[in-house]
Amino acid sequence: MASTSSTCILLFLFFLHFSCFFNNLNAKHSITNNHKHLHRHNNNHNPPSNIRLHRTFLALQAWKQVIYSDPNNITSNWVGPSVCNYTGIYCAPSLDDPKTKVVAGIDLNHADIAGFLPDELAFLCDLSILHLNSNRFCGIIPKTFANLTHLSELDLSNNRFVGPFPSVVLSLPSLAYLDLRYNEFEGPLPSQLFDKPFDAFFLNNNRFTSSIPRNLGKSKASVMVFANNKFGGCLPESIVNFADTLEELLLINTSISGCLPIQVGFLYKLRVLDVSFNNIVGPIPYSLSGLSHLEQLNIGHNMMSGIVPMGVCALPNLVNFTFSYNFFCEEEGICKNLTSKKIVYDDRRNCLPNKALQRSEKECKTKLEQPPVDCFEVCCDESGSGQNVSVGYVAVPPSAIPVAAMPVSPPVLAPRYP
Repeated sequence: MASTSSTCILLFLFFLHFSCFFNNLNAKHSITNNHKHLHRHNNNHNPPSNIRLHRTFLALQAWKQVIYSDPNNITSNWVGPSVCNYTGIYCAPSLDDPKTKVVAGIDLNHADIAGFLPDELAFLCDLSILHLNSNRFCGIIPKTFANLTHLSELDLSNNRFVGPFPSVVLSLPSLAYLDLRYNEFEGPLPSQLFDKPFDAFFLNNNRFTSSIPRNLGKSKASVMVFANNKFGGCLPESIVNFADTLEELLLINTSISGCLPIQVGFLYKLRVLDVSFNNIVGPIPYSLSGLSHLEQLNIGHNMMSGIVPMGVCALPNLVNFTFSYNFFCEEEGICKNLTSKKIVYDDRRNCLPNKALQRSEKECKTKLEQPPVDCFEVCCDESGSGQNVSVGYVAVPPSAIPVAAMPVSPPVLAPRYP
């Protein structure tokens, strides 16, 4: 009986070993066949005729993999190597070889896409325009963007990007237009930003802090928008370095303090100046009367005082002048009747005699009893904060200045760019 059991066990082990042998043999045969098939496929597959478009194909496929929501199916046809047929992708002849077609532009504005930007976008080395505004992209800007050396326009506005200022954009030699508004970027602005040859940059509605760098340097920007951040400090006198180019300067609700520097009046090309909802003190610099191209001037919701100068009210192109919610006590000449010049104006909540909707007598009396602000004494210290550096009085200490109210709605900005 024991002998029979032993024989059965041996027979079972023999068949098990024999079965494993054939299974291994079949597996090796299958692997060999697959390898040969792959080898034949690779041999039959010709290299791409346009290596640049092939790299773009790889980049866009990597991007598609990290797009998590596309309610309008914008990327639904991002299939296959014909990237020039993809929605939002625009091809053009290469700058260095007109016979070679490359992807020169990507426009996904208002697509409502959610996802993030992968490192593989570095393959888009021929890209000149990248417009992604009004989507739900999040995360940080890849450092591999440094490879996009032909990029001239970068619009990442109205998304959910985070982190410090994306310093990688400062390494892009061709970049002229930068739009980062309506995101969640935070921290200080690098001073190098103002040394770049940008034509326009929009930084509004983020979480940038500290002060505007004092060394506003070599930039030749025509449009600068800083609104709705928490910079603090003063508008530096080096703003005069933009005199030959700057046409629009918006500093709405940026917590800047101190006096408005007279150098602003040297920005002779300026058409729009808006420093409303801040903690600015002192008078309106009379130098503003030299801004002959100025169309819109808004200094409302500050702590400014003194006289509204006739030279400003008489500017030849002025169509909108807001100086409400300050402590102005007198209007010169034509300033008393701006409607005669068809200027839209707002003079509410000041201390102007014989005008409606002004501050209470008590508020105005308290202000008038204070020594007048001397802007030669109120300046910015090394940290950028506005203070009086003399041994005498402090005109309006920053700690005593109430925080300006946030505008009810974000400013409507209409830049001259797409």
